[in-house]
Amino acid sequence: MSVKIKDVEKGSICYKKISAGDTLVAVNSHEINDVLDYRFYTSACKLKLEIENSKGKRHTVKVKKGEYDDLGLCFETYLMDKHHSCKNKCIFCFIDQMPKGMRESLYFKDDDSRLSFLFGNYVTLTNLTDKDIDRIIEMHISPVNVSVHTMNPQLRVEMMKNPNSGTSLKYLNTLANAGIKLNTQLVLCPGINDGKELEFSLSELGKLYPAVQSIACVPVGLTKHRENLPKLEHFNKQTATAVIDTVDDFNAHFKYFNGEAIAYAADEFYICAKREIPDEEYYGDYPQLENGVGMWRLLETEFNSALENEDFTLEKVRSITAVTGTAAYPLIKKLAEKAEKKYNKLKINVEEIKNTFFGESVTVSGLLTGQDIAAQLAEKSLGDAVLVPDNALRDGEEVFLDDITLSGLSEKLGVPVIAVQADGYELLEKFLGINEKESE
Repeated sequence: MSVKIKDVEKGSICYKKISAGDTLVAVNSHEINDVLDYRFYTSACKLKLEIENSKGKRHTVKVKKGEYDDLGLCFETYLMDKHHSCKNKCIFCFIDQMPKGMRESLYFKDDDSRLSFLFGNYVTLTNLTDKDIDRIIEMHISPVNVSVHTMNPQLRVEMMKNPNSGTSLKYLNTLANAGIKLNTQLVLCPGINDGKELEFSLSELGKLYPAVQSIACVPVGLTKHRENLPKLEHFNKQTATAVIDTVDDFNAHFKYFNGEAIAYAADEFYICAKREIPDEEYYGDYPQLENGVGMWRLLETEFNSALENEDFTLEKVRSITAVTGTAAYPLIKKLAEKAEKKYNKLKINVEEIKNTFFGESVTVSGLLTGQDIAAQLAEKSLGDAVLVPDNALRDGEEVFLDDITLSGLSEKLGVPVIAVQADGYELLEKFLGINEKESE
């Protein structure tokens, strides 16, 4: 396979040597299939680029990179190839629970090992071949983030509805033996892969330490749009408590023999079980933040530090509204009250937004929609601005899952709407209006 060059940056080392529309066939005799091949094989200082022009004629371009890090070649897609879609039919798949009529990109099921390395996406390994695994090892692509769900091969097939899902577990051992680091996740469904099955999965993954760096236990997310899908239960106080206890028991044994713990229960389990969120020491370097593990503790720690150490001044009265999901409401309310106590000119109204779009059982802030926020804030006194969680927006864009934009929401509400990242320092700054960029 080869990849087409869309453009060549002006002034780059390849400018005038290679043209837009040419095809990159190989680098130093290595075939180029995608971005991983390209990055790996162009890391050398001296390169021989095999190029095929639009007329099918091939020639070689020799490049000595020297002070140049980038060749200046631009390709049609970031991956230089199509995304690898998911071949599984997981009983808990969130995309299968999405309502109809949303933008097409939201229904794409990604399972691309390249995105695991480049962006931290989680993959199941079910669509990989021995050749793919060999390439990961050769290039030492590490860490690889893996959605395991269960280490029981038969149960994995039942949960993922893919005959390859059981046999693909062998790749965990192959990668671990080759020194590839692994971050793993278990999406837990009550009565299916928790209990004894969870104990087994933790034990088996623990055997792959130190290659397995972390194990995140995450509760299944269920929306109200589960027509013709397998019947699954929500976690309750009792079952969530059982998961936490299982993880704690595993960690206690594992830490005794290995000096550290590697398994974590997501924040949602502690909220559901009405248990205190663990302290900072429990989370170490926070290896599973993207899975909702430790986000509560880190945000509170950062916010308290900012409140104590930053010397901000609020010169005039400021009144704002901060919106959040049900799960994070107690924390955001607590932090808002601390800020108000220190800054007596500050008034923060924290609004808990119920998720009517996906169903009220969905409590995380990252799945809030613009229409729910607009409807539940309608006719309320909102103050100078409305703060919304940044993780509710599409990556790199100011648009919610339901295609409502920040500016559109601002127009509906009649006040500026400002996105806030899950960062304690930024949260305090946005509370106070420091370096504020408000949508008009």
